[in-house]
Amino acid sequence: AHLVLTYTRFGRYVYMVGGNREAAEYSGVNVRLIIASVMIISAVCSGIAGMLGVAYFGSAQQNGFDDFLLTAIAAVVSRWPTYLEAWARLGDEGRDTVERYAAYRVGYHRGLDTLRASGWRGSGYVRHAHEGNRGFLDCLEGLAVQAAEIGEAAEAQRCAEFLHQLDPNQYDAPGSSARS
Repeated sequence: AHLVLTYTRFGRYVYMVGGNREAAEYSGVNVRLIIASVMIISAVCSGIAGMLGVAYFGSAQQNGFDDFLLTAIAAVVSRWPTYLEAWARLGDEGRDTVERYAAYRVGYHRGLDTLRASGWRGSGYVRHAHEGNRGFLDCLEGLAVQAAEIGEAAEAQRCAEFLHQLDPNQYDAPGSSARS
């Protein structure tokens, strides 16, 4: 796929359509054809993956590849350890409470480091509405839930209070959240 997208006209057209559909159309690219081609290629690849899945598992299962999701997210975290959204998703997909707690905790601490590097000094709002804050806030919220799960009520309460202090419009009261 990399070679096709990087070194062929079709690949350049796919990037053009994905980047700015209107500009690609004005440049003379047949946008409908490119979109249809990408959809067909995706369908064929999905079909092949399904057949390989049946061969691997011996039956057709809609959740047959669920175990690979955690591995894929872990690979993203390994490659980009400062990507806080990945830590939050790793926590969401953890196999047990301790694994989820650990992922959220690492994401939370990396998020604090990121905030401090950006000039945040431990007080002031960190709004959920700002997309760059969501990974950190999702990790903090997940940490609160998992801390409660493992019996760390005081930590869960501190996390809930911190969430409310960071964005009182998003997190109404300690102990409750309005994650979107």
